[in-house]
Amino acid sequence: MDTITQAKKAAGEKAASLVQPGMLVGLGTGSTAYWAIERLGAMVKEGLHIQAVATSVASEKQARELGIPITSFSEIQQLDIDIDGADEISEDFQLIKGGGGSLLREKIVALASRRRVIVADERKYVKTLGKFPLPLEIVPFGWELVFKTLQSLKGVPTLRTREDKPYITDNSNYIIDCAFGTIQNPEQLHQQLKAIPGIVETGLFINLKPTVIIAYENGDVKVV
Repeated sequence: MDTITQAKKAAGEKAASLVQPGMLVGLGTGSTAYWAIERLGAMVKEGLHIQAVATSVASEKQARELGIPITSFSEIQQLDIDIDGADEISEDFQLIKGGGGSLLREKIVALASRRRVIVADERKYVKTLGKFPLPLEIVPFGWELVFKTLQSLKGVPTLRTREDKPYITDNSNYIIDCAFGTIQNPEQLHQQLKAIPGIVETGLFINLKPTVIIAYENGDVKVV
């Protein structure tokens, strides 16, 4: 296991330690959230009683295989804690998410949670958002028009693909990754993008006031 993977594992396990018996837990998606789910699975085997809502088909599959009980928003109204990763975390705790393709479900779960915990390795912690291209979940119909509109906003859009075909989200949508350069006003950009017909959700996670757990290659894990 390389040092970055070890760091992600340490951050995920630190986040899992915040989960208490009886909690309703949001399970994130991605390479760091994976380790939190692994640890929660071990805690369930040791007797921890929780229920969880997963933010992706992949995370739900992982959780079920580990014996973590899965529920849904048809059964519950709110979660106690959500543990998820991020592609960028700014110094004022604004986030870019969606590199793993699950931004829409991740945002629904985050906004339904009393506490949000973001786990990441030190490479994701930045001064200002924007080096990582912003993921946008869009409906397939008319995606070309969204693409052209993003270009008119001085973005550099790329349709995400897999094996030379459009990447399909768990919600049967497409994703456009759009580079805007340094994002000085994430809230303004988010509102501007949401006004474009066809954009279902943006990867800007704004004003969530998360607890941020950063893991460093030297083995340190810090709650920022």
